[in-house]
Amino acid sequence: MPRMVSAKKPKNIIYTTRRLLSYMGRHKISLLLVAFMVIISVLCNLLGTYMISPVINNLVSGGGRPALIRGVLTTAVIYAIGVLAAFGYSQIMAVSSQKIVYDIRKDLFSHMQTLPLSFFDSHQHGDIMSFYTNDVDTISDALNNSFAAVIKNGFQILGTMTMLLILNWRLSMIVAISYTCMFLYVRYSAKHSKQYYQKHQKSLGALDGYIQEMVAGQKVIKVFNHEEANMKGFRKRNEELQAMGTAAQSYASTMIPAVVSISFLTYTIVSLAGGYMALSGITTIGALASYLVFVRQAAAPINQFTQQSNFLLSSLAGAERIFELIDMQSEADEGTVSLERKDNGWVWKDGSCDIPLRGDVRFHDVVFSYRKDHPVLRNLSLYAKPGQKIAFVGSTGAGKTTITNLINRFYDIDEGEILFDGIDVRRIRKKDLRHSLGMVLQDTHLFTGTIRENIRYGRLDASDEEVENAARIANADSFIRRLPNGYDTMIVSDGANLSSGQRQLIAIARAAVADPPVLILDEATSNIDTRTEDLIEKGMDKLMEGRTVFVIAHRLSTVRNANAILVLENGRIIERGDHEDLMAQHGRYYDLYTGLFELS
Repeated sequence: MPRMVSAKKPKNIIYTTRRLLSYMGRHKISLLLVAFMVIISVLCNLLGTYMISPVINNLVSGGGRPALIRGVLTTAVIYAIGVLAAFGYSQIMAVSSQKIVYDIRKDLFSHMQTLPLSFFDSHQHGDIMSFYTNDVDTISDALNNSFAAVIKNGFQILGTMTMLLILNWRLSMIVAISYTCMFLYVRYSAKHSKQYYQKHQKSLGALDGYIQEMVAGQKVIKVFNHEEANMKGFRKRNEELQAMGTAAQSYASTMIPAVVSISFLTYTIVSLAGGYMALSGITTIGALASYLVFVRQAAAPINQFTQQSNFLLSSLAGAERIFELIDMQSEADEGTVSLERKDNGWVWKDGSCDIPLRGDVRFHDVVFSYRKDHPVLRNLSLYAKPGQKIAFVGSTGAGKTTITNLINRFYDIDEGEILFDGIDVRRIRKKDLRHSLGMVLQDTHLFTGTIRENIRYGRLDASDEEVENAARIANADSFIRRLPNGYDTMIVSDGANLSSGQRQLIAIARAAVADPPVLILDEATSNIDTRTEDLIEKGMDKLMEGRTVFVIAHRLSTVRNANAILVLENGRIIERGDHEDLMAQHGRYYDLYTGLFELS
């Protein structure tokens, strides 16, 4: 089972940053152009500020109006170039950031398709969705607001300090001390707020998952008057999110006031000291005027950096969660046996050997547990010959659905072996193994799209005629044609515009169009009324004809015609036989069928 994704303090911030930079490296040309235009913008800003010195000095020395006009026009051209550069890099960055986020989201979704089913069983859907919304969005915000700003502010600070040293190295000592105090405080606040931003992201994912679960279960909530209890659960998670957000913002929000206060204090001290130096002839009035503007500007990049730090910290928190998921081990598949279609049907391709696909499934002394030391199946052995219908009955938790999960290799067994046509399923490639199987689940899931597209989901290359024939087999054709748009009727919200029975019929049709040699029906008729069940029985018999079929059912009337009925209890088969044999034994099946013992 893969490790859980957490949002605790990053184990390696440098590694996370490098991973993020690797995505940015895919668009290095555009980002280098952004960096180049940022530097041009910064240089123009620095040079424009420096022009104050010669313009004022020329006026003081009697240069007159022509010199003033030349100085002002030169300064205007410099600033105009800077504005154009700023406009250019902002537009390029907007496009590049979306491309980077697109790559991250694509890799995240692509890798998620390779994860084992155990990952989705152990994570709330809301928490999984938060990867694509909260976490990716924070990275997008950071790229849009921080990448160019970090470069700009870095060069702005470096250039400003250089100009301050050039103009007056003595006053620069005061500014250097001020900068040091600013950086130390920013570092202190960032260190503490980062920890709370990580916890904030985790709390946000938990709250999203809870809300999604409550929205999906509104009918049950209202039936059992559970609104107040749900509000308590919401308040608990909401208060935790508030606490983490408040703590993070408490540290982050003090950065800007502290930096502003230090910068004002620095400006006051430098103004007094610089005025004294100008009166003493140590510096010129123009140099002092330019210097004071630089001092005011010196605080701006630090202020902006502190504003961006929130985005940076939050994006690192989101990036870490995303990269931890991407780094999760994909579903292992060591299989080498493939499935191929020949003129005479499907065959297993085992090297140079072709083994006909017949649907012979056998379990030999299978031991399996979802959690260590908690076995679900204990030395279970069974067989299903080609074309047989095998039914599993038993109490909840007896291991019925687990058996079908193992046939699909959603999970791998701990001990024993499962043979498919004499081949250990661990030697068969999972994609090919699952291609040979069809499933109809109790919880029907339909996708947004037309009914035709949902049936064709079983086999994407199926023709319209094959889709409609599959619907007729499942006895869904008649109700589909009565819909306003027939097979082109749109399904929304997981089939909310259809009845439960209609959704189940479409799921059965989806399995029929796949035409698999082995069929698994997990409570496939649980949402169909008795009359509809009778109507589709002949169609289902036609669908099951010549196939190996595994049926899980609580409604025992649906398994009377099974070739073998297996009664499970605590992961073991306690009875096996057809309906008549088991009834004659007067055992557990007899008790279940006659109502002396109820399935729980």
